[in-house]
Amino acid sequence: MTLKTGIYTDLKEQGMEEEYLHSELTERIIKAFYAVYNTLGYGFLEKVYENALFLELQEMEIAVVRQSPIVVSYQGQEVGQYFADLLVEDRVIVELKAAETICKEHEYQLINYLKATRIEVGLLLNFGTKPQVKRKVFTNSNPR
Repeated sequence: MTLKTGIYTDLKEQGMEEEYLHSELTERIIKAFYAVYNTLGYGFLEKVYENALFLELQEMEIAVVRQSPIVVSYQGQEVGQYFADLLVEDRVIVELKAAETICKEHEYQLINYLKATRIEVGLLLNFGTKPQVKRKVFTNSNPR
């Protein structure tokens, strides 16, 4: 898919936490994230959290795919491929981290995943010493 221009928004910074695109689904994903965090805590590798969150979402009867491919194109040619940790109901990309804290590079990674797809909503979930959640939206000017 070709990177698109659009409008990027950090919803928490905009004070729009309650009413936003796919809010019900993202709240359910966040609930699952906290269930996993409260059970496993901090200190495992990212893959452990990915597997546990996948199971938790399945238990909640939420459609989820692990390691969903994201193709990046430039001038009609594939120039790279990445894998989203989780793609939930084909509407939300979930990027997981097991870092001390979320940094800007993590946020830009998720934003670029959104740019490279028709998906407009992403969650960055960090299983750090303190659990962290960031919601990101990239409003595609020409969704596929």
